[in-house]
Amino acid sequence: MLKEKRQEDREFDFTANDFARVRKLIYQHAGISLSEAKTDMVYSRVGRRLRCVGVKSFKDYLDTLENENNPDEWQAFTNALTTNLTSFFREEHHFPILAEHLRQISKPIKIWCSAASTGEEPYTIAMTACEAFGTLKPPVEIIATDIDTNVLATASKGVYPYERVSKLTEMQRKEFFQKGTGAQEGSVRVRSELRNLISFEPLNLLDPQWALKEPFDVIFCRNVMIYFDKPTQSKILSRFVPLMKPNALLFAGHSENFLYISNDLHLRGKTVYELKKANHPKRSVAHIKGEHA
Repeated sequence: MLKEKRQEDREFDFTANDFARVRKLIYQHAGISLSEAKTDMVYSRVGRRLRCVGVKSFKDYLDTLENENNPDEWQAFTNALTTNLTSFFREEHHFPILAEHLRQISKPIKIWCSAASTGEEPYTIAMTACEAFGTLKPPVEIIATDIDTNVLATASKGVYPYERVSKLTEMQRKEFFQKGTGAQEGSVRVRSELRNLISFEPLNLLDPQWALKEPFDVIFCRNVMIYFDKPTQSKILSRFVPLMKPNALLFAGHSENFLYISNDLHLRGKTVYELKKANHPKRSVAHIKGEHA
């Protein structure tokens, strides 16, 4: 009775079959594994797309999504179901480890941030590099990718409410950000020197090919794998291996454990991994292109 009333109160028709279809489509397209407890979240987020495109039911929307070749709507659908929770220096214990690693390895340095979200993580990596080398032009190149094009647009602009940087030190705020004035009062903008260290590019970790050619000294893949099931996690990690230099570091999220998924990795520190010495990658073009994924 409660479920019937709830359905009547909803703006759009949304059945158990609709929810199952959403779960299947987002898993196939982006590898995201939605739990059965995410019904309300799916209704709320995808419902915004229904309003936007003027569709009255989830069935009609999903039929159109599946039957029409519309990359823009697939991207909007994916953006709607992507969770972006981030902050500057999130899981801060990683960054002293990163700084020490950057000082010790050969230059120039290549870093991949595989889930850039709204930019706080790649900008934190860039700040760490600047502090490690004592310059706004460290020998570092950062590629920051994300499946969500909306958050990438925010990241590339590098403009944030002041509250987002309020926990940084005063020196960091002065060195790396500019205060907004006039209509931009109450916001800050990342300095151009910092933005110049980063290339923001869309990338779906489930794509059969990644537009990434060079091996990296550092890969950040934090709080991403928790949205994938174990087989998907294993496939993605297997594709990281040939993109890692022999002494590269892989940073994971605080609730992620890659040792149960990959035989190629060794735990170096708290959620920081390196390649096992016996598993230094032989760089295979086929592997990088994802033929094993």
